[in-house]
Amino acid sequence: MEKTKIVVLTGAGISAESGIKTFRDADGLWEGHDIMEVASPVGFDRNPELVLDFYNQRRRQLQEVQPNKGHKALVKLEEKYDVTIVTQNVDNLHELAGSSNIIHLHGELSKMRSVDYPYKIYNCTGDISVGDVCERGSQLRPHIVWFGEDVPMIETAVAECQQADILLIIGTSMQVYPAASLINFVPQNTPIYFIDPKPSVNENAYENLTVIAEKASTGVVSVVEELL
Repeated sequence: MEKTKIVVLTGAGISAESGIKTFRDADGLWEGHDIMEVASPVGFDRNPELVLDFYNQRRRQLQEVQPNKGHKALVKLEEKYDVTIVTQNVDNLHELAGSSNIIHLHGELSKMRSVDYPYKIYNCTGDISVGDVCERGSQLRPHIVWFGEDVPMIETAVAECQQADILLIIGTSMQVYPAASLINFVPQNTPIYFIDPKPSVNENAYENLTVIAEKASTGVVSVVEELL
């Protein structure tokens, strides 16, 4: 018998509890930088040293953080369900927790790719510097989807959502597109659990919607317990 399929959409809120700073602080700056300086192709062309250093610091931070109860609870769902995690996060905390099927919409800090040959993707554990090149001589850059770039995994994520029996949305405002559109691809009447301390969803817009206004570590644990 086929297992019930759960699709989980996760955003910055689930990683914030592990100590990873969320993408935008209240002032719209990220670590004191304008977003477009450090998260756009134009910013990279203008000042590659700044951008590489910015992501090198993010990558170093990954060595200091651990998955939290929210990440770990999602792993338990695999005992009973077919689980796919679609994350907007670029950290590797879902992997470290032990989840086995993860789609990274916005790329991965622990990978790098060639500027001129974007299909050439490599594991990256240390720093990337100007002058570090792939075997074809092209500069390497973080394997991150920047503003203004295509989101190559979005179609894969849509296909997963179209097969969902249950949808969990955790720690995301559902304001960033195209990720925010994924809720519209689940079959009608699919149970949806929205877990966020400040849920920004119209409760009347979806049937079978359960809003849990809690942080991930507590909200996810309670939903997982209910589902198991």
